[in-house]
Amino acid sequence: MPARIKRLLLIAILLLAVDIAVPLRGVHGQMPSDAPVLLVDIKGAIGFASADYFAKALERAATLGSPVVLARLDTPGGLVRSTHQMIHAILASRVPVVMYVAPNGSGAASAGTYLLYASHIAAMAPGTRVGAATPIALSAPGLPGSPSPSKSEKPSKSDPASSAERKTVNDAVAYIRSLAELRGRNADWGEKAVREAATLTATAALKQKVIDVIATDVDELLSSIDGRSITTASGKVQLATKGRLVEQMKPDWKTEVLSAITDPNIALILLMIGVYGIIFEFLTPGAIAPGVVGGVCLIVALTALSVLPVNLGGLALLLFGIALMVVEAFAPSVVVGLGGLIAFVLGALFLFDPGDSDIPLRVSWQVLVGMAALSAAFFMGVLGFAVRARRRPVRTGAEEMIGSSGKVVDWAQDRGHILVYGETWAARSSQDLAKGQKVRVVGRTGLTLEVEQST
Repeated sequence: MPARIKRLLLIAILLLAVDIAVPLRGVHGQMPSDAPVLLVDIKGAIGFASADYFAKALERAATLGSPVVLARLDTPGGLVRSTHQMIHAILASRVPVVMYVAPNGSGAASAGTYLLYASHIAAMAPGTRVGAATPIALSAPGLPGSPSPSKSEKPSKSDPASSAERKTVNDAVAYIRSLAELRGRNADWGEKAVREAATLTATAALKQKVIDVIATDVDELLSSIDGRSITTASGKVQLATKGRLVEQMKPDWKTEVLSAITDPNIALILLMIGVYGIIFEFLTPGAIAPGVVGGVCLIVALTALSVLPVNLGGLALLLFGIALMVVEAFAPSVVVGLGGLIAFVLGALFLFDPGDSDIPLRVSWQVLVGMAALSAAFFMGVLGFAVRARRRPVRTGAEEMIGSSGKVVDWAQDRGHILVYGETWAARSSQDLAKGQKVRVVGRTGLTLEVEQST
C-alpha cells in the first residue's frame, strides 16, 4: 500500500476517534450545556410516595441529560425504609444530586439530615435548620405520647429494651458517619445529631462543614456550585450549572394519591369505611352501593397498609373490636359493646409501628375519638336497627298473609273459603273445619291459603 494512502487512512482514523471522544467528554467530564436542571420538591413526611417520586426524578434527569437533580427539601422525617431507598438511589445515581433545604423557615430533621449527608452537594437557605436525627422510638418509648425515663432512672445494660436502644442508636450513628466520610462532611456532628438530637442553623452548618453552600434562591445556588468537581457512580463530573434553565418536575396523580392514602389517619378512615360497607351489604343484600363503596375503600386501605409499617397485633385488636361491636348489634349487651369499643381504640393506637419511622407515626387523637364514636353509633345504632328490621314480621307482599287470622265462609271436606283482611280466599286444610270457625294462615300456594284451626 502506498505511503500516502496509509497516511490518509491514519488521519481518517484519528478524526473519527476525536469525533467520538468529544461527546464522551461531554458526558463524563464537562456536562452538556443545553440540558435543564431538574427541580423536585420533597415536602412533608417522607414515605413510599416520596421515594417513588424521587426515583422517577432521577430516571428523568438521566434521560434529559440534566447536569444535576436539585431536590428542594423541607421535612420533619419519615419512614426509615423509604429514607434508605432514597439514599441508595442517590449513591447509585449517575446524575449529581443537590439537596437544598429551602425556602426560609424549612428544616431537614431526622430523615432529612441523612438525605443531606448522602447528597453530592448539600445546601441550605438562610433561616433554615438541620439535625435532630435521634430515632423516634427511643425518644418516645411505651405508649404514644408517654414521657421518656428520667436521667436518674438509668437502665441496666442487661435490660433487653436498653440493649435494643443501644443497638438502634449505634447503627444509626454508623450509618450517618459512613455517609459523612463518603462526602467529606462533619462525621462528629452527625453522630451528635443522632445521639443528642443536636440541630444547627444554616450559618452554623456551613461553619461546621455539615453543608457545602448557603444560597438564598435556586439561581444563586446554581451559580455557587458551577465548576465544582464531584464524584458520582459513573466517576468524576465537573458541574456546569450557571445560567441553566430549571425544569420543575411535579408529582403525577398516582404519586399524589399514594401520598394521601399513606397518611395514617386517611388509611384508618378508608379501612373503617371499607369494613362498614361490606358488613352493611351482607346484612342488607341488594343494597349494592354500600358493598361497592366498601370494597373500593377496603382495597385502597389495604394498598396503603402494605407500604406502611403496620403492627399486626394492633390490626388484630382493631378487627376484634369491630367483631365485638357486630355481636353487640345482634345481641345487645353493655359489656360486649364496651369491650369492643376499648379493643377498637387500643387497636387504632397500636396499628402503626413507630420503630420503622423517625417521626411519630400514629393516628391523631381527634380522628381516633371521632372514629370510635362513629363506630359505636354505627354498630349499636344503624346496624342494630337493620338487624331488628330483619327480625320484624313482613308487613307487605304475599308473605304478609302468613300468620294472619281469618274466618271460615264455607267448607267441604278439606277445602273451602275464608275471609281474611276483608277478602275471600280459597283455602285448604288437613283439619275438619266448619262455617264461622276462626282459622290461622300457615302457608300459601298461589292463590290458595293453607290454614289450621285457631286456638
